[in-house]
Parts: sequence; C-alpha cells; structure tokens
Amino acid sequence: MAVAGVLKFAPHLRELRLHLCQRSAASQGVRDFIEQNYVAMKKANPKFPILIRECSGIQPKAWARFEMGRESSASLDGLTAEQVAETIKKLNASK
Repeated sequence: MAVAGVLKFAPHLRELRLHLCQRSAASQGVRDFIEQNYVAMKKANPKFPILIRECSGIQPKAWARFEMGRESSASLDGLTAEQVAETIKKLNASK
C-alpha cells in the first residue's frame, strides 16, 4: 500500500536523506517504505533530491535539510513502512 504517493514536499525543505542497513531487521520498514513509495514520491516531487544511503550495520534514520542549512533528523529504527511515512510527513511539516 503506497502511503506517501501524494506527499508534496514543503518549499522550505531542501533535501531528504534516508539512511538504512541493507539487511538488518531494524531497517525493514525503511526498505519496505522505499519499495512501496519512492516512485510516487519522486513523481510528485520530480526535482526534489531524495537521497537513499545504504550502509551495513547502521541504525535507520531520516535527515531533512531545510533553508539556511538547518537539518533535523528522526530515528526510523524498527518502524513499519506506514510509521516511516508518518515520520517523513512530520519532518516535512516542521520548520
């Protein structure tokens, strides 16, 4: 079920980075989220940089870069794909 297909990123958000492990159970929800939602998110935000960083053994995390270089992050450890989508929506809404 695609949950973020209609997510249009706010103008003050400049970049979204998702850090995850390719194999860990803690990153399973992030992998599922990417598989189910990446294409729809990219179609809704064609010029927006959505970066996916895979590294063995790291804790999954979402990073949002805003205007003026400010960054915010949220842990995605052990979350489901739907919870990952909600976390990204919260980051998108924050200023």
